[in-house]
Amino acid sequence: MAARVAACTACHGAQGRAGADGYYPRLAGKPQEYLYHQLLNFRDDRRQYRPMSHLLAGLPDDYLRDMAAYFSEQHVPYPPPLRADVSSATLQAGRTLAMQGDAARGLPACASCHGAALSGVMPAIPGLLGLPRDYIGSQIGSWKNGLRRAAEPDCMADIANKLTPTDIGALAAWLSSQPVVEPYAPEAAGSLKLPAECGSQAQR
Repeated sequence: MAARVAACTACHGAQGRAGADGYYPRLAGKPQEYLYHQLLNFRDDRRQYRPMSHLLAGLPDDYLRDMAAYFSEQHVPYPPPLRADVSSATLQAGRTLAMQGDAARGLPACASCHGAALSGVMPAIPGLLGLPRDYIGSQIGSWKNGLRRAAEPDCMADIANKLTPTDIGALAAWLSSQPVVEPYAPEAAGSLKLPAECGSQAQR
């Protein structure tokens, strides 16, 4: 397995703890089904990032599932967050969207799907804390621009399409600046009633 994931850890850091450049996200401790479906999405061109697609081309499902299991079982400390150099109003706007949403625009809170502690929900919803600001912003932008997709109905694409660039910046700034309080682990499956139907949650 060490040989199999060597290409992953070259960018995502030892044990998948996150890359040092502030872009490559943490893999360690994410739900196995989430990681597995992201590998499938890169391999099958639902997520657009050429180095990942190239690495995964032709690899069988079981091989990818084993890799996802490996990273889901890695539990390493989170580093302290970086302070976001934005106004307090921007941070407050990000917090409001993350924890309360915006009912007038049909935007559910991030917490309504990703859990009250934003730690994710088993088996396939990831946590949102401990991720680099640039990565968060780029991924929401990818959903919005159609460069990242999931099984239909694609609930994240629907949400991203309602977010403005200002919203995305505020969310990325607030989420990336929050400390991770241990134990930080996904909530149990079925512990939340999701506000929308998500096709990726139907895939097992």
